[in-house]
Amino acid sequence: MTIFTSATFKTCARTFIAAALAASLLAVLLFSGCVRPTQQDLGRRYEIISYRESLRLARRLDPASQGLCSWTDLEDPLLRSLSFAEKKPDGALAVDTRTLKITWGRVQKSLRLMLSLLHDLDADPGLLAQKFQWLRIRPQTLMTGYYEPSLNASLTPDPAYPYPLYGPPPDLRKVDLGAFHHRWKGQTLIYRMTDNGIEPYPDRDAIDYKGALDGEGAEIAWAQDPVDVFFLQIQGSGRLALPDGSVRHILYADKNGRPYVSIGRVLIERGLLPAEGMSMQAIRQFIGDHPDMAGEILRQNPSYVFFRLADSGPIGASGEILAPKVSLAVDRSFIPMSGLLAMHAEIPSTEGPRELQGIGLAQDTGGAIQGNHVDLFCGSGEEAAHTAGGLKTDATLHLLLARE
Repeated sequence: MTIFTSATFKTCARTFIAAALAASLLAVLLFSGCVRPTQQDLGRRYEIISYRESLRLARRLDPASQGLCSWTDLEDPLLRSLSFAEKKPDGALAVDTRTLKITWGRVQKSLRLMLSLLHDLDADPGLLAQKFQWLRIRPQTLMTGYYEPSLNASLTPDPAYPYPLYGPPPDLRKVDLGAFHHRWKGQTLIYRMTDNGIEPYPDRDAIDYKGALDGEGAEIAWAQDPVDVFFLQIQGSGRLALPDGSVRHILYADKNGRPYVSIGRVLIERGLLPAEGMSMQAIRQFIGDHPDMAGEILRQNPSYVFFRLADSGPIGASGEILAPKVSLAVDRSFIPMSGLLAMHAEIPSTEGPRELQGIGLAQDTGGAIQGNHVDLFCGSGEEAAHTAGGLKTDATLHLLLARE
């Protein structure tokens, strides 16, 4: 931070003192509700925007762009987020970065405030600028999408459904490495014990093509199509359409700890598909047109997801049911889980690109969601699949915090 004063600093000591005072002032400006919001640089990832700018953006918000009839339709998702946040100690930090610290108490207060405003926002969206401090996340955020796929499956072995869906295998082990050294905080080692000692857990090639889990009893369902199984793992949850016409939800339970490799990128690097227009639909089409290459392409991603069956879903990392075009998967290291976000982006639809100008809630995470990257939950069905499959755009996001 550069400090400008009317006099030249004469000693290093005075420079240090002035910098410390400026840092203290910045903290007061951020966390005090008595200070009028002004544009301020909070480091690489945040910028407090002016009241005038936040008012302009608030008036552009439109619940219909999220498939909502009214802002009151946000009540249930907000209550679910509040339920999660209220389980945290008020004074504990939901975000703790060099430039910003947010307590769970402030997250709770922001959600309660939003709930109290819902019935007035349709008539006066400017209340969001009056009542909340808007922190722009920068640089511009990459927004991708995910959805809840549906696949034909059976809960019992059947020759018509030859491809297993696994729950967490009994020999899968994990350990929190942060318990051993502070440098490894937040890192988890996933492994299994063998006669030769600790080994990495088997990858996709070993599980799907070499029978690494045969005889483990980890199967929870069986599917008709291996490509459906692969994309279910990419999305993290879905719906099983069973032979008797009933439906069961299938949710993320664990993973094998191997790195995720994008097969879209693999296809581009091999010159098999162009980068322009790359989407889930394009990948599916390529595999459908080249079935002899399917196994070789799919095994390029060593990451493998294990599931559990449920009666409702999909469930985010917050433990709550996700809401279409409201729930976001975020990097919780700098966006608080349950945090309230204003989002502006152009997203695909079956009728062409359209504007998304709405309110989102941080209710999920993902292994590939790091830094300035959010994943929008698009719902279920063909429209959701189209949107999620083609969504890769720059979005403008603002974290909304109740003024104190």
